[in-house]
Amino acid sequence: MTPRSLFRALAVAELVTWTMLLVGMLMKYALGLGDLPVRIGGSVHGFVFLAYLVVATVVAVNQRWSFGTTALGWASAIVPYTTLPFESGVARRGMLEGPWRRSPDLGARPGPLDRLLFAVVAHPFVAALVGIVLVAVVFAVLLTLGPPVPSR
Repeated sequence: MTPRSLFRALAVAELVTWTMLLVGMLMKYALGLGDLPVRIGGSVHGFVFLAYLVVATVVAVNQRWSFGTTALGWASAIVPYTTLPFESGVARRGMLEGPWRRSPDLGARPGPLDRLLFAVVAHPFVAALVGIVLVAVVFAVLLTLGPPVPSR
């Protein structure tokens, strides 16, 4: 799996889960079907949202995106249906081209994020398992904390 194909898959998944959440909200508020559709759509969307942020970060490090581009990628997950246009834009500019980096450039000294990336690329299955577990832990903590309470 290339950086481009992984990022594209998560961008599409984020778009699909936004739809699930919005349909769940429509079913709850317009059709009066209760909380279950929102709980299902919201839970799936929340998990994929966190996974998208992780993948966007890993791809950004691999592709050497600027902080601004990386932050825009993160922000695209917040606004409904913008992950795919963001992915198309960075792909069109060639910012998703090439394979995973496995070592530093000749004569370059890798930073801590580069070293972490090289470990992830060297052990993709272990890294994917660790990533899924970390996303699940963060997801569980956020579910335990509950929704934000509006200030009065």
